[in-house]
Amino acid sequence: MKTFIQPGKTVTVAAPYDVASGAGCLVGSLFGVATMDAASGASVDITTCGVYTLAKTSAQAWTVGAKVYWDDTNKVVTTTATSNTLIGCALEAAANPSATGTVRLNGTV
Repeated sequence: MKTFIQPGKTVTVAAPYDVASGAGCLVGSLFGVATMDAASGASVDITTCGVYTLAKTSAQAWTVGAKVYWDDTNKVVTTTATSNTLIGCALEAAANPSATGTVRLNGTV
């Protein structure tokens, strides 16, 4: 197919802020997990789908399948939809309190 560019599972973007390898990264409405460290403005590869352990809002309990959102202000995943970007769902239950949660990225915008 002449119009195909790439599968899009990993894409290169300009880092919107300093980002560490394995951390979440939101560029506009596009969310991914950084595959390397990058300074703000530098090119960084992010993966847009898959299952990851990510930092979460500690004071939340998650159930399997709960919608999860990226809180770009605090750089954590949350179940709070207001002012946040939907990124996928919880793949495992997470206790309150807990620092991380298992997230399946939805790979959509």
